[in-house]
Amino acid sequence: MKILTLLNEKGGVGKTTLTVHIAAGLALQGYRVLVVDADPQGHASVALGVKRAPGLYNLLVRNATYKDVLMSIAPEMYQLPNQPCEGSLWVVPSNEETRVIPMLVSDSMLLVRQMQTLQHAFDVVLIDTSPTPSLLHSMIYIATDAIVYPTECEYLSLDGLSQSLRHRDELQKIRNQWGFQPLDIMGIVPTKYRASTLLHNNNLERLRKSFGDKVWGPLALATIWGEASAMRRPVFQLAPESKAAQEMWNIVTKVQEGLA
Repeated sequence: MKILTLLNEKGGVGKTTLTVHIAAGLALQGYRVLVVDADPQGHASVALGVKRAPGLYNLLVRNATYKDVLMSIAPEMYQLPNQPCEGSLWVVPSNEETRVIPMLVSDSMLLVRQMQTLQHAFDVVLIDTSPTPSLLHSMIYIATDAIVYPTECEYLSLDGLSQSLRHRDELQKIRNQWGFQPLDIMGIVPTKYRASTLLHNNNLERLRKSFGDKVWGPLALATIWGEASAMRRPVFQLAPESKAAQEMWNIVTKVQEGLA
């Protein structure tokens, strides 16, 4: 089982959109996928058609079991027309109670132990995070195998990326103390990309100079993303022939390659 986290200490960069699309795409490819919604807004839960609920809070604070908090996502929510879904998709939902987890839990290894109980149940766990750093972020950093960083090609988003990378480096020390492998940057995904602007082109070039092939192909700004969000459906179900769907499938393929 691999644990991937979507992270950027700047809101609105597409963490949730990427989380649910990668999760759905992997499920369609035959993976057993779990989404852990670690954002108090609960948008990953809502995007998957699930009501906000204190799933993660109950798991970490109330010592609930996974059978009490796991929610199955019906394949009809994400599968392609006339194509069977070979995998499965589940979610641990979130709500505003997630915000107080860091105030009530001081054990930074708690999430690691909870994840270990799922070793044989899932192939991939995807964690959607809030932009605000906290002890919960530290727990996630320690439990994670690799991180995917979404970022707009704008100053504040890139600054959030820089802060996130700095905190990753700081948490490496704790991981080393526990004998964990270095925390890998699986990929950096430029989102809401506008190829017609000099600013975005220049910033994308800067990213590629700094991170090389860790920078994946950008996701262009397009109306279909808002439509898909409103309908709670992935773009590759709503508009399978669209450029947005193809760009997202490219991201899913990159994740699969990273999991190999």
